[in-house]
Amino acid sequence: MNDLGQDLELRLVRYFTVVAAHRHFGRAAADLHVAQPALSRQIQRLEKYLGTRLLDRTPQGARLTPAGETFLPRAETLLRAARQAEQAVRAQNATERIAVGYVEDLVITAAVRELRRRSPDAEITTRHLSCRDVGALSDKRVDALIARAPLPLDDDDVTTTPLYDEPRMLVVPRDHPLAGRASVTAEDLAGEEVAPCAFETAHWTSYQLLGAGVPPIENYEDKLELVANGGAIAVLPVGDRRSSLRPDLVTVPVEGAPPSQVVLVSRKGDQNPMIRNLRLAAKAALAAPAAPVAPAASAVPVVPAVAVASAVAVAPTGL
Repeated sequence: MNDLGQDLELRLVRYFTVVAAHRHFGRAAADLHVAQPALSRQIQRLEKYLGTRLLDRTPQGARLTPAGETFLPRAETLLRAARQAEQAVRAQNATERIAVGYVEDLVITAAVRELRRRSPDAEITTRHLSCRDVGALSDKRVDALIARAPLPLDDDDVTTTPLYDEPRMLVVPRDHPLAGRASVTAEDLAGEEVAPCAFETAHWTSYQLLGAGVPPIENYEDKLELVANGGAIAVLPVGDRRSSLRPDLVTVPVEGAPPSQVVLVSRKGDQNPMIRNLRLAAKAALAAPAAPVAPAASAVPVVPAVAVASAVAVAPTGL
């Protein structure tokens, strides 16, 4: 039985056709620039909607079921019709438009405002994305993405424009021994164990959770709760202010650590003129946020960035 009240999603149909073409979930996931577990869940959603299995896993990869064999040509026809409909409408409508995706805690209001000033007649929309939704660029749900690098996207497929760098900060409970420090270095964190990350987008390397015996946790608020309860500490970009909303958490600058880079990414070869306008607007309007003011304390020696990078190996965004 399908999901009541929901329509068939073209994205899920496209995922199915790619898996069917490769006959392998891993190769299909690489082609789609999504994580294999996430792709498997999307295929399961499609199968739940249709009320039948479309693919069987085999030791060699994946095999179409009889229902999958029946659905595949119709799925390809559906996707082809959708592309033709989109192209026909776009050809008829000369209005410039762009959909800008942005991730989690990043604030892009200044860039969008500047873009509207530069292109007052354009249709400009924004879309807030979770860390899992980086595929929105490949799927053409957005025309450009503002996020933290590096991203799990092939350099051959995208154009990346650096916008600004952010220093790192440590987030600890208010009663933590490091909470009163003016800053911390790699030596202060060298003994901490790197916690596993539950997110499939493991290439995103802006955040780190440190602590022994920490289970994979997906929800950001749950991770802050874990930090507040003394179960872990966190290293994240200074631009992420969500931890400052909690009075039981303290942020401390991390000295000498390699910065987190915020970038604008678009599909390579995209001829949409609004992408260039967005690039100019973002570079003009967005700037790195100021580092948080830590509690006054004695001076801490600064160590080279290479040392910090080895001791504080940053991990997936989304904390």
